[in-house]
Amino acid sequence: MDLPELRSWLRLQRTPAVGNVSARALLSAFGLPEQVFAQSLHTLSEVVHERQARALLHPPPDLDTLSAQTWQWLQADLAHRRVLPLGDRSYPGALLDIEDPPLLLYAMGYGPVWERGWPSARRCVAVVGSRNPTPQGSDNAFAFAQALAQEGLTVVSGMALGVDAAAHRGALAGADPEGGVPTIAVVGTGLDRVYPSQHHTLAQHIAQRGVILSEYALGTAPLAAHFPRRNRLISGLAQGTLVVEAALKSGSLITAEQALEQGRDVFAIPGSIHSTQSRGCHALIKQGAHLVENVQDILDVLDIAPAADRGAHALPEVDPLQALWDQDPALRDALGFEPSSLEALHARTGRSTAQLQADLMTLELQGALARLAGGQFQRSAKGHQF
Repeated sequence: MDLPELRSWLRLQRTPAVGNVSARALLSAFGLPEQVFAQSLHTLSEVVHERQARALLHPPPDLDTLSAQTWQWLQADLAHRRVLPLGDRSYPGALLDIEDPPLLLYAMGYGPVWERGWPSARRCVAVVGSRNPTPQGSDNAFAFAQALAQEGLTVVSGMALGVDAAAHRGALAGADPEGGVPTIAVVGTGLDRVYPSQHHTLAQHIAQRGVILSEYALGTAPLAAHFPRRNRLISGLAQGTLVVEAALKSGSLITAEQALEQGRDVFAIPGSIHSTQSRGCHALIKQGAHLVENVQDILDVLDIAPAADRGAHALPEVDPLQALWDQDPALRDALGFEPSSLEALHARTGRSTAQLQADLMTLELQGALARLAGGQFQRSAKGHQF
């Protein structure tokens, strides 16, 4: 794509009142954007509303600045950056099957994907969930994503705090250095910024081994409306969407609903009946989502044969943290796997507050326990491989 062509695509994308649906109608009628802008008001009005046709006759005021900025961004790293217009051979084929594919996609990442092509939806699983998960939820997201990557699948998520970040990190940890794309992050900003800001290092790692994708032009701020909208791309890239933890009203449930509308499978991990972060998953399961306890459950539904070295990634018979808990079975049994308060543990064990706090502190320092907001504690499952 040369600069004039890029400018035409950006002009079509940025024209006020012309959304993806109208843009696709114009492209279908006239061809490339350059040909769209060569039409008269009368001809354009035969395809779109007159108000849209009039807007098409006038370039957006920021077009020259945005074109120069985008061109400079591309030229700075041609091996790893792309602007992909609808219909381009490098455009992700899976998104052509959704109701509202973006007119333009901005991509940054793993160089070989431009030669090998995008992983098919059948080889992708979206992993989404709460921005404020329990320690168990974060561990589950990491472990499931790691095992999916070890099976040669691509993990798709949104690079948000919580479950998303854990899923990307797990996929990168499980990636085969000689394999394909372990993870794709679909973000709600322009690719010249990272949101949230604390994910700069994570974004760098994803760009080195995976792909960061956005439908938003450079300079686009993290507006609240962008994130529910980008969820259709997360689900659209994958054959299945796994919800790790979610409250009843959350963006993760929006992603699951969009997955169902797109004809994709939805999976959910059950949790405690007392946890608000599990209620969204339980609601999905009641509505027909696949309850999953391990990665094999996902592979079975997607009809994907396990990797040849599956045994190396199976759930170990002994939890590496189990030895720590076996030293104190009374506290282990009192705590279980649900969040518990100090008062509840005091009542269950009969230990003094000072002794109980010391025991909990020891387990926390050893990584077997996590301290939650509100003074609660929960066992860690970091020793598990799913």
